[in-house]
Amino acid sequence: MSNSMGVASVFVLSSLLLSPLAMAEESQAFVARNAERATVLQEVIAKHQSEQAQGLEQTAAKADADDASES
Repeated sequence: MSNSMGVASVFVLSSLLLSPLAMAEESQAFVARNAERATVLQEVIAKHQSEQAQGLEQTAAKADADDASES
């Protein structure tokens, strides 16, 4: 009997402790914050890709210049 009461109390307490997390996923503030984070992440990725492309262009230009000077 006490074992089943212990299991029931653990279930009830865990439900009470985790319920704010479940509610946070549905709140407008949570959705807005996630959208803002996604936007910032996309900007960082775009910036990184453009910097990487510029680095590749510079490397290609340097390789072309090196090839031209060797000829």
